[in-house]
Amino acid sequence: MLHLWDLAFVKTRPISQYELEIGNHMRTASIKRNTKETKITVTVNLDGTGTYANNTGVGFFDHMLDQFSRHSMLDIILTGKGDTHIDAHHIVEDCGIALGQAINKALGDKKGISRYGYCCLAMDDSLVRTSLDLSGRPFLIFNLSFKTQKVGTFDVELVREFFQAFSTHGGITLHIDQLHGINSHHLVEAAFKSVARALRMAVEADPRMKD
Repeated sequence: MLHLWDLAFVKTRPISQYELEIGNHMRTASIKRNTKETKITVTVNLDGTGTYANNTGVGFFDHMLDQFSRHSMLDIILTGKGDTHIDAHHIVEDCGIALGQAINKALGDKKGISRYGYCCLAMDDSLVRTSLDLSGRPFLIFNLSFKTQKVGTFDVELVREFFQAFSTHGGITLHIDQLHGINSHHLVEAAFKSVARALRMAVEADPRMKD
């Protein structure tokens, strides 16, 4: 049993150069993306507290982005305007592009990060497993099967479009697998939260990693 008076003899591990660097220089990035269909601005802080302010005009998607920020502990400020009078396809896909680019930019040379992340997340009837690698080699495996076409007014097929764009422009090898699930809302939310928590693991500093 360790007593308080023994703490003076406990050696603490040295702080790595990488941890000193991220302590002194916050890993942040901003991206602006303007096309004929959308205008997106996103700012991320990889060493945040899960603070968010997301507004795309697509309510359910904003809710998913909020959950993504909370569970990844990334600070995310994202504003987007687009041709949502047609549908939400362009705004959702372009947000995935911009968010992926911002995270990739904030990571810099990626020295000292854990790189790999994993999360198996349960939400009521749904169980979603995410494995990812911040490899710089984008690849998406997406195995979610929805029993409805929409959650409210949101087309669930856009979930794959978002993660495809996010993976491609973030340079992320991303595997998302449904182990169980009936309710489409629960499946989508479990996917966003699972990816977020896996990303949180991957971007964190590993003091034993030198490069």
